[in-house]
Amino acid sequence: MIELHPPLKPYVTHHLRVDDLHTLYVEESGNPHGLPVVFLHGGPGTGCAPFHRQYFDPAVYRIVLFDQRGCGKSIPHASLENNTTWDLVADIELIRKHLHIEQWVVFGGSWGSTLGLLYAEAHPEKVCGLVLRGIFLARHKDVQWFYQQGTNSLFPDYWEKFIQPIPESEREDMVGAYYRQLTGDNEVQKLRAAKAWSVWEGMTATLQTDESVVGSFSASHAALSIARIECHYFINDSWLRPNQIIADIEKIRHIPAYIVQGRYDVICPVEQAWELARAWPEANLNIIADAGHAVVEPGITRSLLKATQAIAETIKRKK
Repeated sequence: MIELHPPLKPYVTHHLRVDDLHTLYVEESGNPHGLPVVFLHGGPGTGCAPFHRQYFDPAVYRIVLFDQRGCGKSIPHASLENNTTWDLVADIELIRKHLHIEQWVVFGGSWGSTLGLLYAEAHPEKVCGLVLRGIFLARHKDVQWFYQQGTNSLFPDYWEKFIQPIPESEREDMVGAYYRQLTGDNEVQKLRAAKAWSVWEGMTATLQTDESVVGSFSASHAALSIARIECHYFINDSWLRPNQIIADIEKIRHIPAYIVQGRYDVICPVEQAWELARAWPEANLNIIADAGHAVVEPGITRSLLKATQAIAETIKRKK
């Protein structure tokens, strides 16, 4: 059993209005005078959980968690309006300024790794370290792998359940077909599609299917934000240029970085982390031999705990 740091509660919470529609839930825990770190959750659309605080030594870190637009405790729930990648990048910078933080460590997994890399490339002077897990480069082919042709060949039984809400005539474009249902007026159909979309992700997230992970994805409230927001982002190519993250890697080459990647990740295959590391050899890549995608897998947890300790020591030495 890999031990996270002890559970802790926030010492302050914020409800930060970022535009005329969206208000974000933001919390701080750990050491108010410690090394600031911002946790970027996955999805997009999943939201944070209390155990996410426990990846950081509370004596060392000032831990900032927030729920991105439309999910978790942020409002309005599952909203797609004013909800793009660049809105989220702007939100991170707004949170940093609101909290009077000069520089911080950025910690992100899955979609959080995408967002963390994009934020760092947009504001490299504000990032003193990166800890990234389950690299998702958000290219068209990366989305197609999981939602059209790739993972389905590894999990044909789970895939059969995923495609059930979609008529056979529409299955050549699963993201587009799901988008129509998830943005339609039929509330029963919308919730059915949301659960099928989210359960597919939950069933394939771990090396061996973990029912607690599946349960967290299948709850109606979470499923609706996960499915609607992910589908909204993916049908719009996440508002990115082709291969934008790798093309702009020169902007962050100087930032200390640790990459943790499961060998058997079928949501964000190891190929993506490998391509990133080839373009960015200064980053430290650790491929976990007995893990899939999820943050809760023991090997990934162990490596992330080591990475958060190592990045803090690296930054301390540089001062």
